Amino acid sequence: MSRVQLALRVGDLEGSIDFYSKLFGTEPAKLRPGYANFAIAEPALKLVLLQGEPGQATVMDHLGVEVESTDQVSEASKRLTGEGLETLTEDNTTCCYAVQDKVWVHGPGQEPWEVYTVKADSQSFGSDSAALATPATCCTPDAQTGQVDKATQPEGCCS
Repeated sequence: MSRVQLALRVGDLEGSIDFYSKLFGTEPAKLRPGYANFAIAEPALKLVLLQGEPGQATVMDHLGVEVESTDQVSEASKRLTGEGLETLTEDNTTCCYAVQDKVWVHGPGQEPWEVYTVKADSQSFGSDSAALATPATCCTPDAQTGQVDKATQPEGCCS
């Protein structure tokens, strides 16, 4: 089953978990320091909450489409490239407490979109436990260059 992903950066993670649990009638599927995700059946949605700065308003972090297999990620990459979109592919990257294959594109408003599959669970946010200290979107390509600036990512992310 494919589903749309919405990743939000929230100033109050605990309050957001409580709110979205009530809104969607389900508890988080995964809880880690600075991170929660909900696998919502109806509507089919993967809601990801990332700890932001306390007191700050919630903002959209990135969008995605979760698919079932690496083959589907590859097919999406080929299709998007064929449509003339710039893509960035990441294989076996550890991000958001999971090992993933993914392809990134940017919408016309510079919003980052990923098509991804989760291959395995991970105990770290990125590929290194240091990434836990500063959870941030792993490996989101820069909208202008289409490249990932690893210097701006949590240590160990994007590997």
